[in-house]
Amino acid sequence: MKTTRLFRILLITGCVVCSCKEKTTKEAVFHWFEYQGQDPWFEKDMNSEKEFFNPVVSGFYPDPSICRKGEDYYMVHSTFSYFPGIPLLHSRDLVDWQQIGNVLDRPSQLNLPGGIRLSGGIYAPAITYNEANETFYVITTAVDGMGNFVVKTKDPLKGWSDPIRLPKVGGIDPSLFFDDGGKAYIVHNDGPESEPEYSGHRAIWIHDYDPETDQTFGVPKVIVDGGTDKSKKPVWIEGPHIYKINSTYYLMAAEGGTSIDHSEVIFTSNNIKGPYTPAKENPILTQRDLPENRPEKVTCTGHADLIQTPAGDWYAVFLACRPYEGDMYNTGRETFLLPVTWKNDIPVILPKGDAVPTVVALKNRKPNTSGITTEPFTGNFTWKDEFKADKLGMRWLFIRTPRQQWWQLTDHGLRITPDTTSVYTLGNPSFIGYRQQHTNFTTTTGLSFRPQHEKELAGLVCYQNERFNIVFGKTLREGKECLIVVRTNNGNQQETIYPLSGKKTNPLQLRITAKGALYSFYYLNENNEWIPVATDVDGSILSTKKAGGFTGATIGMYAVK
Repeated sequence: MKTTRLFRILLITGCVVCSCKEKTTKEAVFHWFEYQGQDPWFEKDMNSEKEFFNPVVSGFYPDPSICRKGEDYYMVHSTFSYFPGIPLLHSRDLVDWQQIGNVLDRPSQLNLPGGIRLSGGIYAPAITYNEANETFYVITTAVDGMGNFVVKTKDPLKGWSDPIRLPKVGGIDPSLFFDDGGKAYIVHNDGPESEPEYSGHRAIWIHDYDPETDQTFGVPKVIVDGGTDKSKKPVWIEGPHIYKINSTYYLMAAEGGTSIDHSEVIFTSNNIKGPYTPAKENPILTQRDLPENRPEKVTCTGHADLIQTPAGDWYAVFLACRPYEGDMYNTGRETFLLPVTWKNDIPVILPKGDAVPTVVALKNRKPNTSGITTEPFTGNFTWKDEFKADKLGMRWLFIRTPRQQWWQLTDHGLRITPDTTSVYTLGNPSFIGYRQQHTNFTTTTGLSFRPQHEKELAGLVCYQNERFNIVFGKTLREGKECLIVVRTNNGNQQETIYPLSGKKTNPLQLRITAKGALYSFYYLNENNEWIPVATDVDGSILSTKKAGGFTGATIGMYAVK
């Protein structure tokens, strides 16, 4: 029984390796996948020993939460209805990061069945380290499933427990706080005590939490009703965190919604359960009052978390967006980092009227002598997977939890068996995706695939959700092999067909380039020339502004029949 269960887990997490010889079948084999960022945003001089780029983690890594144990920092992010859930990043300096795992990497932890909206699933995880029992905790919300729950571990490199449900904690955005003397609390967003007085009227609640039983007890209490000034009808107070600094309790939360009015605010109290007083310095972070035509515009700043370095310096991680035009961004909500300044004993992430800087100085930065390898998450980097490892890389994403094994790592590359579930459904299509991390990028893959009929297709997909995406692949039309580009805009499709004539290359190399809203699609012919199949396709449909939801775009390998 244990062996069978382990095998099933290995199948789901992609840890099974097939050493069999390549077969001539209708299966698709992707021999490599390469992603290259090319943003002008990052093309500027920077002293890498003393400065860093914002965003510090680019692309769809929203809702950052951070903790520290000794010299090690750990950060987590929302994944919504992608699997595995909650990427876990590690750093020694807050700037250079390495993904060391995914918190929810087993179906027993995260069961996202078909029918769940892509912007459902896992919201706003918060990571905390409890020195009293030397345990890491991640608390989060599965909005379309079990609600709020916690997972924990003694060692983040060795995996996390199955979820422990918190049936008495409603709403979203829970966060754990461990106080002196072993006491612990959960704060979270939920509705007010009585009926909401206006649209967006929410509250912050606090519960007592028992680390022995991992359950709440006692009577929960509202500690913020509405927001900083209820007379002004503030909306969507959420993403709360509590800190204790010099005997003062600080409650920090987001306010104003996650779009352009997003902000971060803070309250203080002498008692963990309040009353909490809003700081006169609020908001301590926002970009909503800045000129629309400012250069290198950053918007939607908020959902922050504070961290103190071993040297005593304070920093904040927070989400923000980089529009390429108006309010359009395909990269989703990204993670930014800024030093915190203190004004009247209040931590200020960014003074009012200041724009988020692209290049930032890092205090007391030390060279990385730990021997821990980092990987690029910002700047104009190139990331390539030749599928030589014994399991899929940690950056890869599935749409919802896979129900069956339709992929294998072979001696020739990543083999995907086409499934009947397409990217136009609320299911688990045979799609393995990589986050779009730049406004301008190039993605290339090598594909071996022989379609048998017109419904069979394999190639690449630029995916925002099931109603907004662009499919680029090889298929059949009138019995002949061809490439197609299908742009789906709110369910309405436009198709470009390009016949494949002459000598066939094997593998077939496909390329996608993006420059802001314009996406172009190419293949490499037998003369080693990149031939355009469709150019300057309107990719603004991949933006949150047009497609809605909370996710950024992903670029993935895909096969369907």
